[in-house]
Amino acid sequence: MTNPFKYSNTNKRYHTLDYYYKNRFNEKVFKVSLDAGFSCPNIDGTVGYNGCIYCSKLGSGEFAGNKNEPIEVQFNKVKEIMLKKWPKAKYIGYFQAHTNTYAKVEKLKELYEKILSQENVIGLNIATRPDAISNECLDYLEELNKKTYLTIELGLQTTNEKTSKLINRCHTLTCFEEMVSKLRERNIDVVVHIINGLPYETKEDMLNTIKYLNKLDIQGIKIHMLSILKDTPLEKLYEKEHFKMLTKEEYIDIVINQLELLRPEIVIHRITGDPKIDDLVEPNWLIKKFGVLNDIDKEMVKRDTYQGKKTKWKYLITT
Repeated sequence: MTNPFKYSNTNKRYHTLDYYYKNRFNEKVFKVSLDAGFSCPNIDGTVGYNGCIYCSKLGSGEFAGNKNEPIEVQFNKVKEIMLKKWPKAKYIGYFQAHTNTYAKVEKLKELYEKILSQENVIGLNIATRPDAISNECLDYLEELNKKTYLTIELGLQTTNEKTSKLINRCHTLTCFEEMVSKLRERNIDVVVHIINGLPYETKEDMLNTIKYLNKLDIQGIKIHMLSILKDTPLEKLYEKEHFKMLTKEEYIDIVINQLELLRPEIVIHRITGDPKIDDLVEPNWLIKKFGVLNDIDKEMVKRDTYQGKKTKWKYLITT
């Protein structure tokens, strides 16, 4: 069967990051994950305590470098591991763990520009929160964006206000919308994180999050399956309430429905979870990441569907 999706030269029926990078840079590009030792405003008491309930002590940087090592040392160690798989590639420094704009601009400049000075680095990905980018930081990011390829990753996770409070996000949807607008006014690419399978959310909730994002001027999305990790508040909640976890089949069905609703030009940076096996409590099916990816591909062919097939949004609606 011919693949009807235009942003693909493989069997993938959604807009993969690999496809985007190869078309933009004309070569293999991979991210080098880093832990710069930042905290979060919902950990240190600025807006809340204890962080998001699903987040590990590593701040969702399980595969990042060691925060106790200088940032350049981290970069080179992680890069060398990746080069074994892709010996000829360029690199994007990925500030991944915790909130990577949550510091004085002078500190951010020092860290970011150390990575940009490394050989064959072509850009930065910076993961952060919508409530943790100051106006001074925005001005610096605008300047940085004129010099290199820059992507800002914003955590949203859900548009359900009740769920957002339960998982201790400690920011509003309005705050998120305003930050997307501020970044796009400066022509900075925005990637948004969402989580499927959050406690007590319905399929409708998860699709509503996608419908909401599809109206915004975003360039990419990361779709995660909820992972219950050891020694997190989420693990304690699960032990107490035993809320329902999505099966693999339910997750695949929801993801395909989400992809059908998304504008085809939005790049899919992630489409499942990737937890450390030793830290994972549930769901066990996440251990076989590539099996999940293959099953998504097969099911999309079976349904004869692709990203954007059911989208109703022909024009961007900016906030």
